[in-house]
This record gives sequence, C-alpha cells and structure tokens, in this order.
Amino acid sequence: MDHKKVALEVIDAIGKDNMLAVAHCATRLRFVLKDDQNIDQAKLDGSVDIKGTFKTNGQYQIIIGPGDVNNVYDEIIKITGLSGASTEDLKKIASEGQKVNPIMAFIKLLSDIFVPIIPALVAGGLLMALNNFLTSKGLFGSQALVESIPAIKGISDMIQVMSAAPFIFLPILVGMSAAKRFGANRFLGAAVGMIMTTPGLVDGKYWDIFGMHVAQANYQYQVIPVLAAVYILSILEKWLHKRLPAAVDFTFTPLISLMVTGFLTFVVVGPVMRELSDAITYGIVWIYDTFGFIGTGIFGMLYSPIVLTGLHQSFPAIETQLITSYAQNHSGSGDFIFLVASMANVAQAAACFAIFTLTKDKKVKGLASSATVSACLGITEPAMFGVNLKYKFPFFCALIGSGIGAALAGLFHVVAVSLGSAAFLGFLSIQASSVPMYLICELITFAVAFALTYLYGKSHNAQVNPQTTTVNESVAVKSNQAPVVTTQEFKIAAPVSGEVKDLKQVADPVFSSKAMGDGAAVVPSENEIYAPADGEITVVYETKHAYGIKTTDGAEILLHLGIDTVNLKGEGFNTEVKVGQQVKQGDKLGTMDLGALKEKGYDTTVMVIVTNTMDFANVALSGPNPIKHGQELLSLTR
Repeated sequence: MDHKKVALEVIDAIGKDNMLAVAHCATRLRFVLKDDQNIDQAKLDGSVDIKGTFKTNGQYQIIIGPGDVNNVYDEIIKITGLSGASTEDLKKIASEGQKVNPIMAFIKLLSDIFVPIIPALVAGGLLMALNNFLTSKGLFGSQALVESIPAIKGISDMIQVMSAAPFIFLPILVGMSAAKRFGANRFLGAAVGMIMTTPGLVDGKYWDIFGMHVAQANYQYQVIPVLAAVYILSILEKWLHKRLPAAVDFTFTPLISLMVTGFLTFVVVGPVMRELSDAITYGIVWIYDTFGFIGTGIFGMLYSPIVLTGLHQSFPAIETQLITSYAQNHSGSGDFIFLVASMANVAQAAACFAIFTLTKDKKVKGLASSATVSACLGITEPAMFGVNLKYKFPFFCALIGSGIGAALAGLFHVVAVSLGSAAFLGFLSIQASSVPMYLICELITFAVAFALTYLYGKSHNAQVNPQTTTVNESVAVKSNQAPVVTTQEFKIAAPVSGEVKDLKQVADPVFSSKAMGDGAAVVPSENEIYAPADGEITVVYETKHAYGIKTTDGAEILLHLGIDTVNLKGEGFNTEVKVGQQVKQGDKLGTMDLGALKEKGYDTTVMVIVTNTMDFANVALSGPNPIKHGQELLSLTR
C-alpha cells in the first residue's frame, strides 16, 4: 500500500479544513469532523485500499487495516498539520462538538442502562418461549407435549422457574445497571432493586408510619420505579460523599443513602412511577389494538429510518414492559416491536442480497455477501450503511417489503414473548402458536424486498455497475481449455484458550461484517496469548492490544485483543515480542489481564482475522469448541 497516496485520498475526500481531530486504533482512522455532509463518499468507496467507512458516537471512521493504518495516520498528520490525539481524547472532542439534544441524550441514557442486561432478558425470554412450546396445545396435536409425555413435566416446571426469575427480579438487574450509569455504587443500586422485590413485601398490607399508611407494594417485573429510585440514590450518595468525613463516609453514606431512598420509594416514588409505568404500557397496547395491522405496517416502513437516527435504542425499555406484562399472567399484547424489527432486518438483508446478485464489483460483492448473512441474524448496520444506503434504492425497496411483512404479521396478531435475534432466528422468541405465521411473514418480507430491489437494479444497471468491464469474458473466450486448479491447505491455531464464536457474533461491526477479513473469535479463559502460526511479527501496537503476523505460508493475521481496548492505552496488557521478530506457533506473545478488563467493563473477545482473505479460496472454522491454545482454529485453502 502506498500510504501517502491513501492519506491524500482520505484528505481529498474529507477536506483538510473539515477535520477537527484524528486518531487511530489497530484497524481504523477515527475523525471528528466539522460537517459530515461534506464528505465525498463515492471517492472513499472507490478506493481499493479503503475497506469501509461508518459513523458512530460523533466519529467518522475509515477502515484501513493493521500495519497500514498507523502509517496512513502519520502521513495525514504530516500533510494536514493536525495534532495527534488518542482515541479517548477524540471521544471528548466529539462529545464537546455535538449539540446536546435532550431527546437523544435520554435515549442514550436508556440504551446505556438496558443494553448490558439484555443477555439476561434474552436468556429468560427464550426459556419462556421453550416452556411455551412444551405447554401449548395445538402445536403437536390436541394435547400439549407435557400432557402427552408426562415425564417431561418436571423439566417444564423447572424451565418455568428459570424463565420467570430474570423478570421477577428485573429491578435488581436494572438497579445495578442504572447505578453504574448514574455514577452510584452498583451494589447499592442492586440493593435498591432487592428492597423493591423482597418476598417480605405483601400487596394489600400497610405500614403505619407517623400516621401515614404506606403500602407494602412489591415491584417485581417493574422498570420505571426502580430507575427513579436509583437516580435518587445516586444524588444522595454523591452529596454525602462530598460532605461526610472520610472516617465515617464508608459506613454512613451507604446506610443513609439506602435508608432514605427506600423510604422515599415506598412513600412517593414507587406508587407514582408505577402508575406512570402502567399508563405507558396501556397506552402502547391501546395504539396496537386500535390501529392493528395498519399501524404495524406503517411502523414496519419507518423502523429502518428510525434505526438511522438511533431512536431505536430506547425500544428495549418499552419492550421489557410489554414482555414482563405478558410474563406475569401470560396475557396482554406481548412484544410487537420485536416483530416489526425482525421484518425490517430481514428486508434489509434481502435488498443487500439483491445487490450481491446484481453487482460485478468484487469489493461490493464481498461486502454484500457477509452483510446479508449478518442482517439475517439481526445485525443490519453493515448491510444498511455499507451497501443499501450507498445505492439508495435498495434501502427504500426494503422499507416497502418491511411494511408489507409487518402489516401481515399484525393482521394475524403475531407477537414475541421474549427478546432475541430480530430476524430469521427470531422465531425462538415468538409465541409458540404464531411461529408458522411468523416464518411465512419473514419469507414474504424477504421475497418482496429482494424482488423490488432486483427488478429496479436490473433495469437501472448503470447505478449498480457504473464501470462494468468485460476483461474476464475476453479471457474466457480466448481460452478453450479448462484451467488446472491446485490447492494448498494451511492451519491457523488458536492463540488463546476459550469459547469459539463465529465472527458474525462479535459486538463490533468492523469485525462482524468481515470488512477486515474472515476469521474467528475466541472468548478467552486465560490471560496468555500465543502465536497462532510460524511467521514474522509485523505489528505490535503501543497499546499492546493487537498484533500483526505474516505467516510463513503467506497468511496475514491480525490478533485483536478485546473490543475498544485501545482506550486503555496499554493498561492490562503486556507484550514479549517486537516488530520483525520471528516466532514459532505456540510462542508466547504477551498477556491480557482478563479480570482487570472485565472490571472496567470491556469485552475481552479475541479476534483472529485473516486480513488477506481474498488471497485464499476458503477460510473456515475447523477446531473444537471450547478450544485450547495451539489447537487448530482455522483452515485456509489457497
């Protein structure tokens, strides 16, 4: 790669005067810009050296790749005269440069609180869905499975208990997450949730306190009351920390904070917030019941544009209320928002797949293929931002398909009873009796979005293939002989022991979309990192969170330790190798302190990426799960 040439391409496309600050991590250039609208996106998309672009958290990011990104960054600094910044500095600059929108700030607040607890709700919800399969009549004959196979009743009862627990004690989960977000002690936040759900509370009974009759209300399944209670806790705790001497702060701040918060919760906050929570839930259900399939159809058409604004980040708070309402008495509307999201995601996948079938551009085809799979599993950002919005018409064709599918699902009252993967795998979260219709609606959505995109793209080929070439066809005509193909197979070992994950499951769109290349991920169970193959160390970042290795077989491997761990500036990492050093498979490269990273809230997943994937006919997972370091993880075929 000509690093200066790429730097000039980036500067020309973005504009020197448009740049406020720039930093880089192991794979990406990260910019804070004056105006995102002044970017020549087509120029960046047309560069063979740029693997993709996206915007997040006020930053415009350009994917370059390991070993090259730091050199391109250096050239940009030289040419523009900008001061170098760390990724943490960049976050501060981005946040300061953005106008504070109260609505978006509130949505981000909800997102910060609910996203960390979604795995627990998904697990509980899917257990609930499994129990529905076991106990619902009409799915496997006139009798439910537990009736026709009495031996599984005990299992069903156990699953019922496990599925209910995350929702019954939801205030504890919300309390802990909200406390972290509000800057309070997380365990005090959890304690507030425990106080509000303790079995000692009995609805209908009262405490007599100074002449007041305070209801012993139990707030199981509730969300809004505990959010308000923990917010009050955070204010009290911070106030007391500032005013109490250190000698008594440790003992009396938790005592006073918890006692005052608990009193206010039962006397005022809980009752008021419970009424508000019920009103919101009933209001949403009323809208669904009143507008029916017309409402879900309109919502289906609007869902993807809502995702572009980020407003969808507030939906988990609403969905949790709908699901817990269903979980309490197995009645109510259930979660129709999940249903709409599933249709929208599948529609974007279909439109992206249509572009895959139409384009002759290898770069677009490669991105579209991986983005389609990702969207079919519920992650649509690569499809929307990388493909559909680039051509525009696929995005709008997907909106039509989504609207039709959501309307049909609304017409037949298909709803979810748990959170999960909002796409084809979403059937696991759907009310058992509605699963067949859900799948039919998904297929109709996919077919409509694909057909509209394909037909429009076919009739407007210049939009999809602006610079078609017949070089390959000419070669084919000249050669009447079948090519002789030889293959070689290489093995890449696991650099760390742990649980193997498909790359598409990684919580970073750059890796999950495979924009950097194909590979695998390992959730590590040990601190030591080892060389996955014989080769030369090409990259060791100052932050020690990533390594580049060129193997003796010609594979270029990126080991990325954790997600966003560049922000730690090397804290928690240690390295024992340097650039240019020859290593053997199994040699120790360094360590990562898993305990410290988890304590700071970082995802410790280790990504193993073949950055020159295009040089191989196939890159496939081939090892056991769980895996030990040194065991075969990837199989490469050239």
